[in-house]
Amino acid sequence: MSNEQHVHCLIIGSGPAGYTAAIYAARADMKPVVYQGLQPGGQLTITTEVENFPGYPEGKHGPEIMEDLRKQAERFGTDIRFGMITEADLSSRPFTLKADDGAVIKADTVIIATGASAKWMGLKSESEYNGYGVSGCATCDGYFYRGKEVAVVGGGDTAAEEATYLAKLCKKVYLIHRRDELRASKAMQAKVFETPNIEVIWDNVTKEIVGVAEGFSKRITHAILQNVKTGEEKQIEIEGFFVAIGHHPNSELFKEQLELDDQGYIVTKPGSTRTSIEGVFAAGDVQDKTFRQAITAAGSGCMAAIEAERFASSVHS
Repeated sequence: MSNEQHVHCLIIGSGPAGYTAAIYAARADMKPVVYQGLQPGGQLTITTEVENFPGYPEGKHGPEIMEDLRKQAERFGTDIRFGMITEADLSSRPFTLKADDGAVIKADTVIIATGASAKWMGLKSESEYNGYGVSGCATCDGYFYRGKEVAVVGGGDTAAEEATYLAKLCKKVYLIHRRDELRASKAMQAKVFETPNIEVIWDNVTKEIVGVAEGFSKRITHAILQNVKTGEEKQIEIEGFFVAIGHHPNSELFKEQLELDDQGYIVTKPGSTRTSIEGVFAAGDVQDKTFRQAITAAGSGCMAAIEAERFASSVHS
């Protein structure tokens, strides 16, 4: 077939994990091919200032960091392609994968770095102010709201963790939950209730996030909440709004072939990026539900490339 190609290492995804894997694989002469996926550059491309990625002492915008990583991967000869892998047959090596442009890839090794996506509420204003006050990661963006009043929406461990983290930085944290009790573990609930500057707003959902435009930028001024039992609306004055209703890993393509946990994250061997199929590796947020940071994703991308190179060498030796 004219559109069939054999590659030593196929990397699916182009966030910090995918690009770091590409840098290491390219330097190991594996001639990696990267399919960027639906969101070239990954989740970091929808953030503004990033201050906690090593090597940028003054901070830098997420898209610029990802552009630097892409250029570094290309410098060593990585073949970076726009598009998505739409089919995967991992039943035998070389693995057979198909892209949305019709290309058929036969790959000796596969590194899955498809990431995870934050779950959003679905409000138009939520997407409008994403990166301008609305965030899906308190660890990433909380620092920008020091001394300010913010809100967190959610009721599980993630929301409780985000609220207690933000409470150390912010003047006031509203924790908005649609029910009258949290779903978080008892230990996390205790932390929330023991933190004086966290106010839990029970039985409420967010109806709208409101802000103002300032030149070429914009900022949040308040949120409108609605009581699910009475229908009553109220307004809270905030400058940051954190959505913490969970993440879902982008692993749908592999759910019938690889071992996944009950939340859909790809299961990797402890201390490794190896999956349930030899020659297939997973890095970044598609297999990490604990840290979900750009730097930990990059680290696991490095691990995946090293393990893929070692696997390829052992097969061919």
